Formats: sequence, structure tokens, C-alpha cells
Amino acid sequence: MDWQVLASLAIFLSLLMAAAFAVQRITGASGWIDTIWSAGVGFAGAVAAVLAEGADWRNFAVLALVIAWSLRLASHIGTRTSGGGEDPRYARLLEEWGEKASMRLFFFLQVQALAAFVLVLAVYLAASNTAAFPRLIDITALLIGAFAVAGEASSDAQLSAFKKTPQAKTEICETGFWRYSRHPNYFFEWLFWCSLPLLAVGAQPLSWLSLAAPLMMYWLLVHVSGIPPLEEHMLKSRGTRFRDLQSRVNAFFPGPRKTGGRP
Repeated sequence: MDWQVLASLAIFLSLLMAAAFAVQRITGASGWIDTIWSAGVGFAGAVAAVLAEGADWRNFAVLALVIAWSLRLASHIGTRTSGGGEDPRYARLLEEWGEKASMRLFFFLQVQALAAFVLVLAVYLAASNTAAFPRLIDITALLIGAFAVAGEASSDAQLSAFKKTPQAKTEICETGFWRYSRHPNYFFEWLFWCSLPLLAVGAQPLSWLSLAAPLMMYWLLVHVSGIPPLEEHMLKSRGTRFRDLQSRVNAFFPGPRKTGGRP
């Protein structure tokens, strides 16, 4: 492992999220934070893939995977943000922080920079694997990564289409993947990061550090900054309708619909 490369990428991510803080303070739109974060992880991941010492085709495969993920997610969030409206998760945090919102947001975004580095490290380890490429597990990983990007894009498109209908003012999206998971976009986001350890894990003990990426993303999405604040917002805005949805649709992993609640 080239620790100098990794240290440089960590510094870059820290400075990038400091810039994201400035953008949010100037524009008042917190969606730009996640846009910049997604683009930054993609850029740092691309640099990591190029500079890693794995086989050329492995580097290229990992590079293509992380660029596809980054461009898709950053463009989606950026388009949504440019359309107006505040992210309810950030709005709640800023309201809770009150007069200390500016300082606490800055340090919160530095924690996001650390999370971004964990993901970039997984990309670097995946591209650094010296095993012959492609193995069956490599092909499986690439298929999972591609499926995850496509699934998250489809989930976002289904939700965007629903929001343009009159029903969106009072109802909750239950079309497509949203019939089987309350947060299919989060599930596919987590699934994407599951593909990196499959590419990374090999004979080198440090390659197992790549498992930190999906473990961290699961914890963040399910228990911290993903589902909990968003569902709190949905309960306030939809009330009984959302409680009914909770009784019949899984929160994270897609699965069969349960009986109970409104049909």
C-alpha cells in the first residue's frame, strides 16, 4: 500500500468537504453537500484505482465501476438540488443545532470526509489486488456493482416519476422497487459497496479492510443518517399512512409485502 497516496486522498477529501460547507452556507441548499461528496468520492476513488498496483484490467474495471456510481449519484442529487427544496435530514439537524449550526455542520462534514475515505480505501484495495483477473468472484462483483447502480437509478427514477403525480401530495410511493422496500435506493447504495470487498479480498491481510465500506454504509444508512431521520420526517408529514406502510413493507431489504395496514 502506498501510504503517501492514501494520505493525500484523505487530505483532499477533508478540504473538499470544507468547500462543501462553504457552498451550503452561501446557497442555503444542503443538497449540494451530498452532490459534492458523491463527486469527490468518485474523483478520489478514480485516482486511487489508477495509482493502485494491481493488474491493468483490474484497475480499469474498478475505475469504471466507481466512475459509473459517482456520475450517476452526483448528477441525480445535483439535479434534484437545483430544482429547489431542502433535504429534510439536513433541515432537521440545522434546526436542532440552533445557534451552533454553522460550527457543528463543519465538523459533521469532516466526519463525512472520514466516511468518504473509508470508501476510497475500499476502491484502492480492490484495484491493488494482485490476483489474476478476472476470477469468477471478480465477475460476480462487477455484476453486483452494475446491478446496484442500475437498481438505485431505477429506484430514484420511480420516486421522481411518482412525485410528479397528484397522488404525491397525500400518498406514498409504492411503485416498482418501492413496493418491496421503503428505501430501495439505500439498499442498492449499500449493495454497490458490497461489490468492492469481493474484488479486494485476497492473500494480503490488509485487503480485509475493504469490508469496512459495506459495514459502515449499512450502519449509516439503516441506523444513523439515512432511514431514521427520513422516516421521522415521513411520520410527521404522512402520519397514519406511513405507519401503515411500515407495517407491510420492509424498511431496507426488499422482500414480500406483509399483511396489515391499508392495502
